[in-house]
Amino acid sequence: MNLDPLLLSRIQFALTIMFHYIFPPLTIGLGVLMVIIEGLWLKTNNPIYESMARFWTKIFAVNFAMGVATGIVMEFEFGTNWSHYSKFVGDVFGSALAAEGIFAFFLESGFLSVLVFGWGKVSKPVHFFATLMVCLGSIFSSIWITIANSWQQTPAGYKLVQSAEGFMRAEIVDFWAMVFNPSTIPRLLHVWIGAFVLGAFFAMSVSAFYILKNRHVEFAERSFKISLVYAAIVSMLAGATGHLQACEVADNQPEKLAAMEAHFETGTGGTGLYLFGIPDPKNRTVNAGVQVPYLLSLLVHFDPNKPVTGLDKFAERDWPPVAIPFTAFHLMVGLGGYFVAVTILALFLWWRKKLFTTRWLLWAFVFSTIPAIAANELGWVTAEVGRQPWIVYHLLRTSEGLSKSVAASHVLASIIMFSAIYAMLFVLWIYVLHQKILHGPEPASVPPVAGSSQGLMDAATELNDPSGDSMTSAKQRKSSSTSGEEPA
Repeated sequence: MNLDPLLLSRIQFALTIMFHYIFPPLTIGLGVLMVIIEGLWLKTNNPIYESMARFWTKIFAVNFAMGVATGIVMEFEFGTNWSHYSKFVGDVFGSALAAEGIFAFFLESGFLSVLVFGWGKVSKPVHFFATLMVCLGSIFSSIWITIANSWQQTPAGYKLVQSAEGFMRAEIVDFWAMVFNPSTIPRLLHVWIGAFVLGAFFAMSVSAFYILKNRHVEFAERSFKISLVYAAIVSMLAGATGHLQACEVADNQPEKLAAMEAHFETGTGGTGLYLFGIPDPKNRTVNAGVQVPYLLSLLVHFDPNKPVTGLDKFAERDWPPVAIPFTAFHLMVGLGGYFVAVTILALFLWWRKKLFTTRWLLWAFVFSTIPAIAANELGWVTAEVGRQPWIVYHLLRTSEGLSKSVAASHVLASIIMFSAIYAMLFVLWIYVLHQKILHGPEPASVPPVAGSSQGLMDAATELNDPSGDSMTSAKQRKSSSTSGEEPA
C-alpha cells in the first residue's frame, strides 16, 4: 500500500493541534472568570467568593499543565515534517513566537506559582494582581500565536528573498504591518470570544452538576449566575465578531468564503445563503440545501443585489475542499445560535425565579461543555482547511512546505504513538478533573466577628504568640476545650 507522507503529515498535525486546542481556550476563559470572582472577593470580603476562587484556580492549573504538555509536540513537527515551511516563514514566526515567550509565557508561568500557592502567604490585593497577570499572560499568548497564524492567511509586511542555499523565504520589512495584517484583529477578537464562551459554559457545567446533586449549593448557584451573565454577553458577541471575520475573509480570501458557503457560481444578482445542505463540488451544486435568497450578499456587501464572488472565478486546482469548511462553518454557526438561545432562556428563568428548579435545562448545561469545545475546534477547521491548498496564502502551497526526507511509514508510526499517548493524557485529564469536581470546593473560612469572644481571644493570642501562628493556636485551643482538656 502506497502511503502519502503529505496526507499523513497533515493528519498528524491536525491530531496534535486539535487535541492541544482544547486547553488554551479553556484556560483563557477560566482566567477571566477567576479575575471576576477574585475581584468580587476583594470588594465584598465575602468568604464564599474566596472558596469559589480557590476551586476554579485548581481547575485552571490542571488545564494549564495540559496545555503546556500538549503544545510542545507541534514545535518539533515544524522541524521534522514541515522543514521547508519553517524555512519559508522562519523570519516571520521567529519574532512572533519570541514575543510570545517574552511577553506572555513568562508572565503567565511566573505569576502562576503565586496564584496557586500564594493563598494565605500574600495579601488579597497581591493575589488578585497575580490572578490578573496570569489571565493577561494567557491572553497575550493567544495574541502572538494568532498573529503568526493570521499572517499565513493574509501575508503583509514582508519581502521574498533567496537564501544562500537557494530556497525562497519571507523576510519581514515592516514588523507592525506583519503584526496588524488584514486578518489579525477580526481573527483575534473571534478567538478570544470563543475562549470566553468555553470558559463560561465549562463553569456552568460544573455548577449545574452540583445543583442537580444538591451539593455545594450556595457555591454552585453563585458560580452559575456569574458564569451565566458572562456566557450571555460573550455568546452574543460571538455572532458580531464572527460576522466581522467573515467580511474580512470575503475581502481577502474570497475562495475561502465561497467554500464556506458552497457558492460555486458568481452570477449577476444577489447571492443567497445556505442554512444547510450537502455540497457536491463535482456538479457545482448543494444537494438537499435550504437557502435564504439574497442573504449572503446582504451580509457581505450590505446590498442584497450585489453578487458575491464564487469558486468559478478561480482555477479548480486552487479550490479548498468544499465539504469540510462548509460543514464545519455551518455547524459552528448553529452551535453559536444554541449558546445564545440557551443563555437567554436561562436568564429569563432566573428572572422568573425558576432557573434552579428547571432540571432539564440544568442537565443541558451539564453537557454544554462539549458543544463549546466543538465550536472552537470547528472554527479552527474552517480557517485552516478553508485556506488549502495554501500553507501560506498565495505564496507557498502545503505540498511545497513538506520536508522532502520525511518517510510516510515514520509519520504513520508517530500518529499511532501520539494517538495512544494523547488517549492516555485525555483519560488522565478527565480523571483528575473528575476527582477535583467530586471533592468540590473547600468550605469558606468565615472570619471571626469583630468584638466576639472568639475574635478577641484570637486577637489576644496573636499578640502574645511570638511565632505568629495564631490560627494554629486558636484551633488547638478550641479542640482542647471541646475534648475537656486544658490547652498545654
